[in-house]
Amino acid sequence: MNPAGSGKGRTWPSESRWLRDEATGARIRQVTAHPSIHHHPFFFVPPYDDAMRRLVFVSHRTGRPQLFAEEQASGRLVQLTDRDDLAEWSFHPAHDGRHVFFVAGTGAWRLDLETLAEERLVDFGDAEMRERGMVGAAMGTTTVSRDDRWWAVPVKVGKVLRFVVVDTASGASRVILERDTIGHPQFCPNDPDLIFYAGPLTDRLWLVNRDGSGNRRLWQREHRDQWITHESWLRGRRELAFVDWPNGMRAIDVDSGAIRWITRFPAWHAHPDDTGHWIVCDTSFPDIGLHRFSAVGEGEPERLCLSRASSVGTHWGGPFPYNDGPREVYAPQHTHPHPRPSPDGKRVLYTSDATGHAQLYECWLES
Repeated sequence: MNPAGSGKGRTWPSESRWLRDEATGARIRQVTAHPSIHHHPFFFVPPYDDAMRRLVFVSHRTGRPQLFAEEQASGRLVQLTDRDDLAEWSFHPAHDGRHVFFVAGTGAWRLDLETLAEERLVDFGDAEMRERGMVGAAMGTTTVSRDDRWWAVPVKVGKVLRFVVVDTASGASRVILERDTIGHPQFCPNDPDLIFYAGPLTDRLWLVNRDGSGNRRLWQREHRDQWITHESWLRGRRELAFVDWPNGMRAIDVDSGAIRWITRFPAWHAHPDDTGHWIVCDTSFPDIGLHRFSAVGEGEPERLCLSRASSVGTHWGGPFPYNDGPREVYAPQHTHPHPRPSPDGKRVLYTSDATGHAQLYECWLES
């Protein structure tokens, strides 16, 4: 998978350039410029390490998806992998900046960001790995606990999904759960023993303990037409936030079950900053740009910038489409902005294909 003379370790000079948003005047840094597909991880996966030494992303510039990093000190771009089997939405940078975890082929891998050595932690054997499609569990996203000790990976084997938790210290792994679907898992940032995962599209909100005990529904949607999606934890609150599309965003306390509205603004993909005080989101149908709003429901949303992304996926423009079961939709995820605040809260990273190719951008915040 890493042949001699491969592109692994190859560097490119900085592609950064500065722009001004035409609607708000915000300073925008274009991070990538090569005429190929680029994207950061899915919106609830941190693209930077906590110290912001690197920004890890996917680039297709070599002809197939590979992991890259922008070194924040120098601006240069470094190719981290040279594989033909990368599951491009599976990668998760470690919070301490030492590793990137990713799925490739039927294995779970850890890459050392200093040496670029790759270590296979788990071989899943004869497994399909992911559901078919472009959305939900088919994306193959994974989750790493805030202390970088645990890595949880859904694996499709036959008609079931197996939820595998890997101990990154010892390399040991175990299946903690089997069920019909397991999508978009996320460790609670305040509790490495608690994991959210998305169940079926009609019954999304589920919790399970890291040891596999306590598998339970967190909340059931209120009516057949309600579209629950795009969940994320609020740090410091033990609350799970989720989008009630297109009506706004809500949060539920995982201990008491108390539920509240965060905003009636039509947030699409939405994620809080690292303090849990504010949330950034993109918008669709219509796309009115990236916005920021309070996580405690105070004040009006503030528009940060336009995304100018194509945001492909016509199903988002109508009523909930999945009541009669899964359906195939055309929704290439690299066309969606998926905004994510940086660890220092000073920028918002997003993807846009406004140039004709999906590129990475940072909207720099004044405060």
